[in-house]
Amino acid sequence: MPDKKGILITFTIKSQKFKPSEKTFFFRKLYGWKQVVPNENKVYEYERPGILDEIPHEKVDQSSFLVPENHADELMDFFDEWHNKIMLKTFKVLLDRETESIFDEFEKEFEEDE
Repeated sequence: MPDKKGILITFTIKSQKFKPSEKTFFFRKLYGWKQVVPNENKVYEYERPGILDEIPHEKVDQSSFLVPENHADELMDFFDEWHNKIMLKTFKVLLDRETESIFDEFEKEFEEDE
């Protein structure tokens, strides 16, 4: 069986090029966020998904994650929108079986939710 390939993506934001609201928008769109809406007697919480909620990934470090090669284009489209405000590096890697199985499980769960 051929090894499954992945892409290691790491990025750094150019803080001086971001307005504070843009920086918040960037990270919310990437990672998602929790919206808390207080009402008179109750507090409502809503999970707002980010692009990484829809793509199998393994977080390696802050601003670094591993994605299966077949999902990299979706993520690269997002980063292309921000190309002048971030520094992006990508590396092709071979996935070990443990990481590959994590991605396979994620894809199965995502397909079941559709």
